[in-house]
Amino acid sequence: MRLHRLTLTAFGPFGGTQTVDFDGLSTAGLFLLHGPTGAGKTSVLDAVCYALYGSVPGARQGGGQGTALRSDHAASATRTEVTLDLTVAGRRLEVTRQPPWERPKKRGTGTTLDKAQTWLREYDAPAGTWKDLSRSHQEIGEEITQLLGMSREQFCQVVLLPQGDFARFLRADAEARGKLLGRLFDTRRFADVEKRLAERRRITETQVRDGDAELLADAHRMQQAAGDAMELPELAPGEPGLAEAVLNAAAVARSTAREQLTVAACTLTAAESAQAAAGRALDDVRELARLQRRFAQARERAARLEEGAEAYREALALMERARKAEAVAPALDLRESSEAEHRRAAAAEARARALLPDTFADAGAAGLAAAARRAAEELGGLDSARRAERRLAELLDERAGLDRQERADADLLHEAEAWLDGWEERRTALQSRVDTAQQAAALAEQLAERREPAQQRLRAARMRDQLAQDTDRAVQRVRTAQDETLRAKQHWLDLKEQRLNGIAAELAAHLTDGAPCAVCGATEHPDPARKVAGHVDREAEEHALTAYQRADEQRAEDERRLAVVREALAAATAEAGDSPTEQLAREAAELEERYAQARSAAAELHAAQERLRQAGQEHERRLAARQETAVRTASRAGHRERLDHERALLETELDRARGSLDSVAARAAQLERRTALLTDAADTARVAEDAAQRLKDADARLADAAFRAGFETPQAAAAALLDNAAHRELQRRLDAWQHEDAAVRAVLAEADTAAAAREPQADLESAQRAADEAARRLRDAASAHDAAGRRCAELDRLSARATASVSRLAPLREEYDRVARMAGLAAGTSADNERRMRLESYVLAARLEQVAAAATVRLRRMSSGRYTLVHSDDRTGRGRSGLGLHVVDAWTGRERDTATLSGGETFFASLALALGLADVVTDEAGGVRLDTLFIDEGFGSLDDQTLDEVLDVLDSLRERDRSVGIVSHVADLRRRIHAQLEVVKGRSGSTLRQRGTG
Repeated sequence: MRLHRLTLTAFGPFGGTQTVDFDGLSTAGLFLLHGPTGAGKTSVLDAVCYALYGSVPGARQGGGQGTALRSDHAASATRTEVTLDLTVAGRRLEVTRQPPWERPKKRGTGTTLDKAQTWLREYDAPAGTWKDLSRSHQEIGEEITQLLGMSREQFCQVVLLPQGDFARFLRADAEARGKLLGRLFDTRRFADVEKRLAERRRITETQVRDGDAELLADAHRMQQAAGDAMELPELAPGEPGLAEAVLNAAAVARSTAREQLTVAACTLTAAESAQAAAGRALDDVRELARLQRRFAQARERAARLEEGAEAYREALALMERARKAEAVAPALDLRESSEAEHRRAAAAEARARALLPDTFADAGAAGLAAAARRAAEELGGLDSARRAERRLAELLDERAGLDRQERADADLLHEAEAWLDGWEERRTALQSRVDTAQQAAALAEQLAERREPAQQRLRAARMRDQLAQDTDRAVQRVRTAQDETLRAKQHWLDLKEQRLNGIAAELAAHLTDGAPCAVCGATEHPDPARKVAGHVDREAEEHALTAYQRADEQRAEDERRLAVVREALAAATAEAGDSPTEQLAREAAELEERYAQARSAAAELHAAQERLRQAGQEHERRLAARQETAVRTASRAGHRERLDHERALLETELDRARGSLDSVAARAAQLERRTALLTDAADTARVAEDAAQRLKDADARLADAAFRAGFETPQAAAAALLDNAAHRELQRRLDAWQHEDAAVRAVLAEADTAAAAREPQADLESAQRAADEAARRLRDAASAHDAAGRRCAELDRLSARATASVSRLAPLREEYDRVARMAGLAAGTSADNERRMRLESYVLAARLEQVAAAATVRLRRMSSGRYTLVHSDDRTGRGRSGLGLHVVDAWTGRERDTATLSGGETFFASLALALGLADVVTDEAGGVRLDTLFIDEGFGSLDDQTLDEVLDVLDSLRERDRSVGIVSHVADLRRRIHAQLEVVKGRSGSTLRQRGTG
């Protein structure tokens, strides 16, 4: 990595734009970055780190997502920006970063926050132009980290070389050194291995204990099933011998249960035979008791029949008289109906005569009919008078109608005059409403043209927000896929390395005596290699390679999807702009509300026009009505005179026809009523005479029928006659007595019933008790047999389950023993790990040994061959070993701790350690060349001779085509180093000056 140019604007203490030409400074190989305290020397290094990683080391990052990086000396309209031009991995790149910026609003007062921006460009040498690569923070960060092969923490330790940190590293204990080395060399995967082993040990231990607990629970269930006849071992889960003890106890319990099942089966068979015999005896006793009850009940019923024999004979005689009286019943019915008809006719005649005048009291039916004819003839002579009376009523109605029309025309004329007086004002108001609605319609058309763009922009903003979330999820999936790809690749490479380590055994498997070896060509194979446990074959390697390829394809697919989502996000952002979705939603809602109001107002246009048209029609109608009213008033005067003349003539005629009554209708009603009364009286008189004759005929027929039936009088026949209900009841009593007599005789004649009656009384209660006792014994025996069967089945099931659990737990216990040994070794707690060194510490110790070896090369030169750094894995006290660091003094020949070095010795020892660490980390990062380094402070503690030796060592770094920048305010260095970058502090901010660069 080589830096070419750095440009700062409003960054840190630099209020304006400052440029650093690293190409010019690197020409001399060694250059000095100096300036007074607080001028901003470290800020130049922070700018390099920020350009590469988007953040600065440690607490200098501040809060506010980078807003603290802005210079307080900068103008309010100047944005903070850092641009770095560098070459890394053979590619010329330019990185530009702008942190978030609180800028003044373009409209109004206050400020608004602009988001951070990042650009990455690459120089195309053949074309001589810069080509844009990306504007994504994440993509640029991942690209820079991949090219450098270092994280920000590694970069700050390797390229910026903070001497104070390495001085503390020399004096630190093993734990502090482990933390620093762990961050630099990223040994988290080894710590993860320790955690996974510990977690696996805990899981397998839990599984073993859970398995034993489950086995012991099954044992308790077997003990419950066996009725506490089984003795359990007094062992806890996880203790040896538990499985064998449980299985032995289960075998004893199963044998005992089978013996109990055999005894219960014999008892059940005997109980079934006894219960069957008791049931048959109970059935016999029940049948005997039933027949005895049947005979006794028949005797009781025969006694009751004998007591009711006299009543039966009386009912039989009554039924015989009723049958004779039925022959007289038609004559009785005829006489009753004739008498009822005569009574009704006489009552009707009396009512009709009561309504007539006294002059008709003695008149017969013929006289009444003649009087009715005379009244009807007089009524017919009033028809002409009725017509005249109806015409007079019509004339009066017509005359009243003319009066009503006159009043209605007067009201209509008054209303028309009043309406026409306000016509001009009404027409003006209606025309104003039409004009207002037309203006609203025009406004609605204008707003309609703005609605769709506003809605489209709102939809784009919502899509932008959704795509932003989708982008974050896609980025997370890409990261996960990249991690999975790296793990799959590492797994494949590990298996490939294991296979290569054991390839001799794989080749030896195909050797045959007399055939040449494919490697050495020998035909004799006295000691061929053997496959060890865990040997990796071709199939396992190819399976791991396939898994890696699938993971890589998934990573590519996720990256493609991420690009699609980002492209869609850019399109949505371009369409929606930077306005927040809530603001666009409010603007769209306000536009919709205005459009709805305009539409609502415009909707009144048709109604307003229609009201104006109707008002015009009403105006014409009112004018016509006023004219028609005047014409009707003139015509009504002549019509009224003609009606008055005709009325006088009709009244004269009616006075003659009414006589003393008020009207012709009253006279006609009087005659109609008299005619009706006379006619009704004549009819009722004739009906009464006919009914009296029919009653005499019925009395004669009844007397003759009673005599022929054997009754002395008609009244005796009527008394013997029964109605339907009494007849049915008497017949029912006779039938019931006869049916009961037949049934009793049939029962008493049964042979088995008579035989049972001669037997002793049946003891049903004793037989029932014997049957119940036999049934109870059978139920107890069946329950005992079922319980014994269930006990055997449950013990068999639980025994099989316990045997399966023991078999399943055996490999798990072996795995737990193996994992526990490995976890103890990795954690340094096992007795086999003599130095109590953790796996991560073991890896870091190897790295520290490499760093010490690389640092010793430069330390020997700085100290004139006196000091050498060596790694020590001895234990300190009761702690763990692995990260000790000692210095060997060649003058005394003794090895001592680095904490005993003096101030100057500590400086060049820490410098050598930093340079060595830079070499090792560079090699660890894939061999990326670090052509630009910075060394921060510490030179003031050196004497002149040591300073010359240190500068000679730093100057020798140019042999590897490096340029080294020394950050210091030591005055002597300004005379020794000609290429300088000076930071000048001022009231308006710091500035940069370059000297000695040609």
